[in-house]
Formats: sequence, C-alpha cells, structure tokens
Amino acid sequence: MDHYFTDNRHLAENRKEISFRFWCFNYTFLTDNGVFSKGGVDFGTQVFLNTLLKRDELQDTILDVGCGYGPIGIIIKHTYPDKHVEMVDVNPRAIALAKENAKANHVDVQIHESDVYAQVTGNTYTDILTNPPIRAGKKVIYEIFEKAYDHLCEGGCLWVVIRKQQGANSAVNKIKEVFGNCDIIEKEKGYWILKAKK
Repeated sequence: MDHYFTDNRHLAENRKEISFRFWCFNYTFLTDNGVFSKGGVDFGTQVFLNTLLKRDELQDTILDVGCGYGPIGIIIKHTYPDKHVEMVDVNPRAIALAKENAKANHVDVQIHESDVYAQVTGNTYTDILTNPPIRAGKKVIYEIFEKAYDHLCEGGCLWVVIRKQQGANSAVNKIKEVFGNCDIIEKEKGYWILKAKK
C-alpha cells in the first residue's frame, strides 16, 4: 500500500489545482494522488499557519520538514520574503509539486528530497516547522523531533501541529525529553500547536 510519506512515483497521476485564500491573499496549489491532503489545505495546516503568523516569532532560517506539496513553506515565504525558507519531503511527487507551486506563487524557496533530515546539511536553522506524517508511525515522528535539536541553532525553535487524538500528549512528552521544554501554544478543534526551544 502506498502512503504520502513514501516514494510512490509509480502511482497514476491525477493532478488538480486547488485555491486557498489565507490572510487576504489567494494561493493556488497543484496536488496529485499520493500526497497528503490532496483535496485541499487541511485544517491542521491552517491552524498552524494562523498561529505562526499571529505570533510573528519566526526568525531568519526556516526548515519545513515533510512539506508535502508546499503550503506551509510557500505561505511563510510569501509572508516573510526576507527569510530563508527550505522545504524537504521524502516523497518525490510532493517535491515536484512543491517546486511548481513555489513558482506559481512567486516565491523563492529551496526545496529538495530528503528522508527526514538525511539530505539536510545545515545545522543552524532558527526554526523547524512540521506537520508530521502521523501514519508513518512514532519512530519517524520521534526522529523528526530528535534530529530537529541537532539542526537548530542555539535558541532555535521546533514548531509542531498535531491532533490530540493522534498522539499530542505523547508528542509533548517526547519533545520535553529531547528539548527539556515544550509549550502548548494553541489548541483549536482538536489540533495542538507545540513549541520547543533549544
């Protein structure tokens, strides 16, 4: 069985364009079979983006882990054009879509395929953002949390969106184990936004 967090380039294509209005701006995204939330930007991502933009705490170098077709990284870059935004995903189809979507929405971001942090060379990110692939299991999700610490600069932050019913409490405990802290900064309709500081 194929999942959006695997290499599924052999799946039949069924591309479609979706529209997304956020903070008075209109965005268009190409989606396809084999990518997360292909029918539209999911509610968790919307809560995540709204929280990040309202708080206005993101710093200079941002890494979006598990970027999918790109809504988080692209909207962050559009909002903060002077920040460096890098986006990674294990799914080559998602990466191809993210690159096309960045061009369509006129943002200059760095996008490349990577199994979690395997092809990520930087260790001086100020912020790492993730809407983790829950269906990949705790091992993958915990690896995202654990290795985020190694790729953040001193004072850098990990930001996570996760549904309460999909393991938010255990995510908080794991992040506290890794970072020594984890704040629940927002709760909305079952989604929790978490922040940990290195």
